[in-house]
Amino acid sequence: MKKWIFLLVVFSVVGYQAMGSYILLPMDSEKQRDHLKAYGLTYWVLTQEVETYWLLNYRGGSFAFAHNPRFESECKIRGISYEVIPNVKFGLIRQQIANPEVNQEVIKLEKAPKIAVYTPDFNAKGEKIQPWDDAVTMVLTYAEIPYETVYDREVLEDKLVQYDWLHLHHEDFTGQYGKFYASQHTKPWYRANQQKMESLATSLRFNKVSQLKLAVAKKIKEYVEGGGFMFAMCSATDSYDIALAAEGHDICHNVYDGDGADPNAQSKLDFSKTFAFQDFDLISDPMTYEFSSIDNRNRKTQAENDYFTLFDFSAKWDPIPTMLTPKPH
Repeated sequence: MKKWIFLLVVFSVVGYQAMGSYILLPMDSEKQRDHLKAYGLTYWVLTQEVETYWLLNYRGGSFAFAHNPRFESECKIRGISYEVIPNVKFGLIRQQIANPEVNQEVIKLEKAPKIAVYTPDFNAKGEKIQPWDDAVTMVLTYAEIPYETVYDREVLEDKLVQYDWLHLHHEDFTGQYGKFYASQHTKPWYRANQQKMESLATSLRFNKVSQLKLAVAKKIKEYVEGGGFMFAMCSATDSYDIALAAEGHDICHNVYDGDGADPNAQSKLDFSKTFAFQDFDLISDPMTYEFSSIDNRNRKTQAENDYFTLFDFSAKWDPIPTMLTPKPH
């Protein structure tokens, strides 16, 4: 009889711990085997309509959610490092983070955002024209985070309202084909890309690719002003603002669109239309692989001496930049 009572107590305790526990996904570099998969799993948990917590600056910005055997099994399947912690411990972690003297914060995640990646149609269809890999779609695919692709036609048809998050990367919104003219204009991929872009512009009733890209940039701006989230990287970062500032003025050399650029375009830039940059100087020479002075290429520091420290943002007051620059502890 005592044996059965003992087993009943043991099973009850185990059951209580399972019900009252959390799965912690540590994101510090020493403890997490696969950070990308951990992000993907967190996204997947959100799709199950389960509240998830992002612990900013706690162990590299760890994630936590209520324990579930299915979730734990998925961690094992995806090769993710995880810890099962009791409810009491999770409460203590939150209490520690709540201390105003600690630069950490708990962000409750409640919805899995619908993601769109802005990438050329021919990339989405598997046509390998551009010589680089689509790093963003590769990362999202590896992380098992679902996404859809959009390009100029979908943007102009107001399809962006269907998404919460838009990612821009290898794109030139000025119509200068990435400023690759000097090194690539004789290459088959460059010519094929230019031909496809000109055909797309014509089909959408634009005389030039630069005019098409400006219209797309303005639509994206409307999307952001309406509450959409946009993340830009690579050439999209600066070419986007340049296109907005140069609205109504030709900044493209004749090698791009068949006619000359406005010689006074620099003085006509309207920086009130940009998102992030202002007071930059255009670089119109097609033989120079650069759009403007936004991208500083004049630093002469050797790589081995090129050290910098990321700004220490306040997790409690500036959660977004903190998410982008997490601290390991």
